[in-house]
Amino acid sequence: MSRFIAALLALSFQTTLARAQEPAAADPTATPAPAPTVTPTAIPEPPPLPGKGLAQHPFLYCGEWDTRRPGETMYVVRDGKITWSYTISDKEEYGDCHMLSNGNIVFSRKTGASEVTPDKKIIWNYDAPPGTEVHTTQPLGKDRVMIVQNGIPAKLMVIEKESGKVEKELLLDTKNPEDPKSVHGQFRRARVTKEGTFLVGHLNKGEVVEYDKDGKKLWSVPAPSVWSVVRLKNGNTLIGGNQNGYVREVNPKGEIVWELNKDDLPGYPLYVVQEVSRLENGNTLIGNWSGFIRDKSQWNNVVQILEVTPDKKVVWGLREWRDPNDLGPASAIQLLDEKGNDEDGDLQR
Repeated sequence: MSRFIAALLALSFQTTLARAQEPAAADPTATPAPAPTVTPTAIPEPPPLPGKGLAQHPFLYCGEWDTRRPGETMYVVRDGKITWSYTISDKEEYGDCHMLSNGNIVFSRKTGASEVTPDKKIIWNYDAPPGTEVHTTQPLGKDRVMIVQNGIPAKLMVIEKESGKVEKELLLDTKNPEDPKSVHGQFRRARVTKEGTFLVGHLNKGEVVEYDKDGKKLWSVPAPSVWSVVRLKNGNTLIGGNQNGYVREVNPKGEIVWELNKDDLPGYPLYVVQEVSRLENGNTLIGNWSGFIRDKSQWNNVVQILEVTPDKKVVWGLREWRDPNDLGPASAIQLLDEKGNDEDGDLQR
């Protein structure tokens, strides 16, 4: 049994305890408004991209708010081609997606969370109650899943999938806790660490907080408009923020030890950073979301995915906006050639 699963099973199961400032309306069919601090009027075509395009890695890809289409679609790409896709309603939105070692995919969809098989059968489903939203999912082994449910109150829950039993529930502090309009911007990502603690990005509070199994605050660090959080194998924490597009790695003291800002990659500006992850080779993978840009014709010049070395060199960029490989906006990506299983916490994402 992995340390990851052992830590989860050791948790006390006692109940305790936007599109993040995503500058957009709560109605997913509405036209998104521009971000308050990122309002490009013209996006230049980027220079030639390094790497092999779609053939660089096999990967799972999902993204929210592709308002050009009647539905939201996630994709699996292998050998440079889209080999699988799955579409949900345009009233929903993909935020977090994970491929398990058996090929199933666990994903959030704003109105809940689900697990779909390679032959597109839903074998687990959680529907969020009215007035709540789900933007975070994390598989914990093949039999459990952690979700964060934005709402009044907001909750982090560990659910046993077969029975539907909520084995763990933490109430999470939020900004404007009584305001229903604040629900959408409360949380986007949270992760269970190898030690069994809970690392949570408080999006509209601008803070990353680590909680113990009972909801006690263990550690925190300021992080404006935090979208993505992950505890790295070196003990540091990798953070992605959607305000002015940034990525930073902080140590346990809260000190920034590595950082990437909007214009640090000449020719490849960051817009709204959603998922960030650390690869086994030390590179950082970035989902560069474009949905806030009103003029959708300009999306074609946004580089959706960037793989960056520790010395800030781009070694792979993905810009795929035209059929037959139009991937749409980037919220999350899982490279399928990384060693280990996502459900065992082996990947730093």
